[in-house]
Amino acid sequence: DYLPSPVDVDAIQGHLPQQDETLEERPADDAAPFSALAFKIATDPYVGKLTFFRVYSGSLPSGSYVLNATKDKRERVGRILQMHANKRDELDEVFAGDIAAAIGLKDVKTGDTLTTESDPIILEAMNFPEPVIAVAIEPKTKVDQDKLTNGLIKLADEDPTFRVQTDPETNQVIISGMGELHLEIIVDRLKREFSVEANIGRPQVAYRETIRNRAEKVEAKFVRQTGGRGQYGHVVINIEPSEPGSGFVFDDKIVGGVIPREYISSVSAGLKDALDSGILAGYPVIDVKVELIDGSYHDVDSSEMAFKIAGSMAMKEGLRKARAVLLEPIMDVEVVTPADYMGDIIGDLSSRRGRVGGMTDRAGARVIGA
Repeated sequence: DYLPSPVDVDAIQGHLPQQDETLEERPADDAAPFSALAFKIATDPYVGKLTFFRVYSGSLPSGSYVLNATKDKRERVGRILQMHANKRDELDEVFAGDIAAAIGLKDVKTGDTLTTESDPIILEAMNFPEPVIAVAIEPKTKVDQDKLTNGLIKLADEDPTFRVQTDPETNQVIISGMGELHLEIIVDRLKREFSVEANIGRPQVAYRETIRNRAEKVEAKFVRQTGGRGQYGHVVINIEPSEPGSGFVFDDKIVGGVIPREYISSVSAGLKDALDSGILAGYPVIDVKVELIDGSYHDVDSSEMAFKIAGSMAMKEGLRKARAVLLEPIMDVEVVTPADYMGDIIGDLSSRRGRVGGMTDRAGARVIGA
């Protein structure tokens, strides 16, 4: 019942690549086509990336090529090692039932299937839970920036439940894991294994800005006169809130050619660029509708750049007149707790300006939706 021989259990099942419904078995036989599952990635300071794998069928000589059936990539196994605690033995070949570590596989991740190119199969992969906590991380010194990046990439390769990403709005590096202890161990490993001192803290909140009122006939004129050709762009716009989720809406209402058609797109680009940084706190502005109603141009001095700058100036002025406001993100939260802690949980949610939506029972516990 416990730790049986590979020949005493049923043959492993998998499906063919791009054919999820077509199942195939691979018996624990050295003569069968090679198939193995990568179950662990480790970083060794001397040999680099070690890929631990379990051979389910067939055999694999050292130095041969394998197919990563999960990613459809061909890779070469440089060396094969048999691990014994803190020492290792080099193997010439592994057979069905063996567990070994390969050197030289660059793109293999935990749960990937290794096979021959002639007989591919994808074995059942491991499913990992989504991270439950995220914190921002930064190096204590600028010198450690590159070492921090390399260390986080290697740790993310080893641990499928650990995620690293860069927030495109705040440019913070965000690390996510299964709990506070998990992330504390990650930070400790960065210090011990990669010599990186790092600070962690709460991620910055990604706010947004928008407007509440309509402002009419907002005028902006960009004029620069230097030696030779100058710059001239003049626009008049109306600005108002648009439907939630509609983003930036531009309506061209120019008649009579007061602004030439070739400059309209430049005005629109200038208006849109100004939305990247709001006037209240510099956050992106959303859900704004702009009508271009009037303007003027100069036969010699007007240019696309001049009208783009004028459009940006008009947007900034329009945001001031249309009562810009700051928007906070709202999230749906579900808390599962024993009934004894209901009061504390509801009090904590209320202290964070949460609005409790409802409470239900689930398997002897109380579920609070907010």
